Amino acid sequence: MAISIVILILILATVLFHFLSPWWFTPLASNWSSIDGTIDITLWVTGVVFVLVNLFLAYAVYRYRYKKDQTADYEPENKKLETWLTIITTIGVAAMLAPGLVVWSEFVHVPEDAKEFEVVGQQWSWNYRFPGEDGVLGKTDNTYTSSQNPFGIIPSDPNGQDDVLINSNEVHLPINQPVKVLQRSKDVLHNFAIPQFRVKMDLVPGITSYFWFTPTKLGTFDVLCQELCGIAHYLMRGKVVVQTEADFNLWLSKFPTFAESLQLPKGDVIAGKQFYQACAACHGTDGQGNKAMNAPKLAGLSSWYSKRQLEYFKHNIRGSSAEDTYGVQMAAMTATLPDDKAITDVSAYIQSLPIAQQIQHSTADINKGAILYRNCGFCHGNKGQGNYALNAPRLAGQHDWYLKRQLLNFKNDIRGKHTDDLYGKQMVLMSRLLQNDEAIDQVIAYINQLQPIDSEQNNAVLQE
Repeated sequence: MAISIVILILILATVLFHFLSPWWFTPLASNWSSIDGTIDITLWVTGVVFVLVNLFLAYAVYRYRYKKDQTADYEPENKKLETWLTIITTIGVAAMLAPGLVVWSEFVHVPEDAKEFEVVGQQWSWNYRFPGEDGVLGKTDNTYTSSQNPFGIIPSDPNGQDDVLINSNEVHLPINQPVKVLQRSKDVLHNFAIPQFRVKMDLVPGITSYFWFTPTKLGTFDVLCQELCGIAHYLMRGKVVVQTEADFNLWLSKFPTFAESLQLPKGDVIAGKQFYQACAACHGTDGQGNKAMNAPKLAGLSSWYSKRQLEYFKHNIRGSSAEDTYGVQMAAMTATLPDDKAITDVSAYIQSLPIAQQIQHSTADINKGAILYRNCGFCHGNKGQGNYALNAPRLAGQHDWYLKRQLLNFKNDIRGKHTDDLYGKQMVLMSRLLQNDEAIDQVIAYINQLQPIDSEQNNAVLQE
């Protein structure tokens, strides 16, 4: 009797938990209301079966409870019962599968007026590619992937020359415009998912998968990877911004085509040296850094990373927190760089400065640091050389005191909190894997003894 009552209580608690739970779907922001309908059908079918089966279980436990003077009957087969169970089960399974097959057919049959764009997944970020004026995306091959061609577009394909490249975790789309999403992975299995749109699909290496949807609400929506793609899987996040067609076109026009990306002017090292004079007062004439001035080493930083950080400082994406004392100072100093060309030039000069080996003087356990660094090495490289394709800067050769300050800034939400600092947000999450100051000291001690490599060697490592 007691067991039957417990079963009845569990049935009631489960049903109440479902209907009273605050964990429901986010409001729908696309055309796929039919997916919600399919899930509702599945819920009702399985829910009714759950209640009926457990009610029968409670009844059977009570009705056929142990009695000293009662013997159980042996009935190995009951064709009538088996027939009815087979029929009812078949109807239930068909009721769940049939609507799903109908929706799946719609999911992969793209409307003729849909516009294409490509999602490229890699550990642990998203990038996007839109067709240019010809309306056709160029062919790709991962063997062409490099720091100069991170999308792996085949240079000889004329259709790829005007492709617009979005090297960012954030993509914008026009409202009420059907879009076909082509998906490609550079490395392992990923899954591109936008919960508010009710869409998701695996990115399988070597295969181009696809689906389509129509954004129906203005706003910003989360992109997740819903496939366990590696140790930093949970960091693989992005944003979809749905806006008017005019705003979308304006946003898209800010990004380079593939042809333009190959022809972007390199920074003028001589002009950059002139701009660097203002930097040298703190960072040193050779970019060696100065602990007394709280200025990190700049020599050896890749120009793409220096440029990004200078742009962040200039637009208050970095250095906007009052707690980031030295970041605030840098934000003010970027006023000496009047335009994008000046930033490009000084970044080129910084990259030209010779790299010096950082002297190891930490007493922290380097062996434990090597273990902790494995998480960092997936993006920053096993030699701390950095990786342009993963937007990860060089770590080898940097001062230990500066690395520690930045890790603490990330850990304490002083850096990486700004909504436009997409890669800083990833570092905020990664820094929390280092649970205390001792772990931070250990991983920095390991980084500090890594031998810096020059730009030519770095490019070779990237090609590997």
